[in-house]
Amino acid sequence: MTDRPEKRANDAELAAIVRHFQNARILVIGDIILDRYVIGGVQRLSPEAPIPVLRPTSTRATLGGAANVALNIATLGGNATLIGVIGDDDAGRAVTDLLDETPGIAHNLIAVRSRPTTAKTRFMAGAHQLLRLDEETNAPVDDHTAQRLLGAIEAALRTNDIVILSDYAKGVLTDHVLRESLTLTTAAGRLVIADPKRTDFSAYRGVSVLTPNEHEVRAGTHIDAEHDAEADRAGRAALEATGGAAVLVTRSAKGLTLVRRDCPALHLPTRAREVADVSGAGDTLVAALAVALGAGAELPDAAMLANATAGISVGKQGTATVSRQELLGVLHLQDLVATDRKVVDWDGAIAQTAAWRAAGLRVGFANGCFDLIHPGHVRLLSEARAGCDRLVVALNTDASVSRLKGPTRPVQSEASRAIVMASLAPVDLVTLFDQDTPLELIKALRPDVLVKGSDYTVDQVVGGDLVQGWGGRVLLVTLEEGHSTTGTIRRMALPG
Repeated sequence: MTDRPEKRANDAELAAIVRHFQNARILVIGDIILDRYVIGGVQRLSPEAPIPVLRPTSTRATLGGAANVALNIATLGGNATLIGVIGDDDAGRAVTDLLDETPGIAHNLIAVRSRPTTAKTRFMAGAHQLLRLDEETNAPVDDHTAQRLLGAIEAALRTNDIVILSDYAKGVLTDHVLRESLTLTTAAGRLVIADPKRTDFSAYRGVSVLTPNEHEVRAGTHIDAEHDAEADRAGRAALEATGGAAVLVTRSAKGLTLVRRDCPALHLPTRAREVADVSGAGDTLVAALAVALGAGAELPDAAMLANATAGISVGKQGTATVSRQELLGVLHLQDLVATDRKVVDWDGAIAQTAAWRAAGLRVGFANGCFDLIHPGHVRLLSEARAGCDRLVVALNTDASVSRLKGPTRPVQSEASRAIVMASLAPVDLVTLFDQDTPLELIKALRPDVLVKGSDYTVDQVVGGDLVQGWGGRVLLVTLEEGHSTTGTIRRMALPG
């Protein structure tokens, strides 16, 4: 084992991985749960017993268990295939409806009349849980259902690169199904991540990465993982039991510990700013780890992305998912947002522009690389701001600039360009886009004024027809001659 420190990706490099999440194809196998919530208020105790009387005001249902893992994958921008068992009942039909409504998830659910769909109903007074009702069985699925599961898994392995075993101990991942699933995934050469519930980790022998939490690793290894050294030791004991490549121990407020063969342990402190609810955080973490690996990340970088994603999740109330834009916002803009509220992700830009329009303000939109700000840029932005009430500037990301301008560009990182842009008086909001053109962002923001330089004609402006179609206009600003970023860079390269 080498003690040489391992190079870690910085947030900008992690953000570049996130932009390839759409390439991830993940197969999720495991126990499917329907999470129901009955929400209301409590004003009195029951006269029949010393218990609160809940008056419900709303109800909702969400995907839980392995289905929540698939939902997290889809929300992060990856592609999920879900295989599991439901009952022939209302809860099973609710799960199917929720999955059908979610883009990015394909599913093969095996309905079994003899067993109920696992459903957990939480009765809530505000943010406080009064009672949870569990309707479930943890009896192993029968042989016929097991064979149907294995047939579905074998077929799905042809189109998926990463496999998640989401074990909630509800009877789907039986000894036989687990063993045969690992045989199939090994034969197909697929990387397998297992989120365990068994205390005997040798049952997961053959998985690539095991992701126990602190309680699970203690139960499986009899080693307390509260401190870094013990977490390392517990992880290595689990690694020996599975024979895999790595164990990722999730340690709640203490972060993560990644243990690999012949490498020092990597301890990652939590990135959560505040903790509202840890429900479903494990599902979010496993989903993010898989999507990052499916996008081409090395395991340490994937663990860092999973850590950041889980940090966002625990800041939300209830079982929550994290979007790709939210993750980019934390990775890419966390320092900027702390110092300048002008810099936002797409969700923030959409919300703010909608609020401005609701207040009767005209929203302008300009875009570009803005690599080295020069007087021509300042004039364009000043005239753009004069043509509207609020101005949004969309910057090409570093990857987008490189595709458009070549491998030596940009000169300044997207974070640096965003800081400079946000400091300019004419600019009210700054966001970033990774595509070659801002068309999708224009569709999302629906600006009233679309601004470009006068070196374009109206019919050449990307999105111009859309903006004019919803009653807006295209504003062409006369450019100052003698100013260009390319020219400045060329002069900088001249000798003497």
